[in-house]
Amino acid sequence: MAVLQGNDEPRESSRFAARVSPEKKSRWQRAAAIRGNTMTEFVVSSADAEAERTLKEAEFMELTQRDRMAFVKALLKAPASPNAKLQKAAERYAQMFPAS
Repeated sequence: MAVLQGNDEPRESSRFAARVSPEKKSRWQRAAAIRGNTMTEFVVSSADAEAERTLKEAEFMELTQRDRMAFVKALLKAPASPNAKLQKAAERYAQMFPAS
């Protein structure tokens, strides 16, 4: 079954069915009416928005986990020896701020 998008290009669609309680169906119908949508439009757009949010959250968690692992690995590496510039900077600091 082809459905026309706003730009009049046909797009394939699939059927989805679900059994819900009469209370949920009524609530969804009322919410759809408030938005000026059919119940199907309301449910599909709501499900799609929730799917998008869930996927973004999962992607964020994956990136966060990867970043955390990279940070821990960096901490566990042996520290590099200070180079000449860092040693000179430490000497200047010690001269400017002698330990009491």
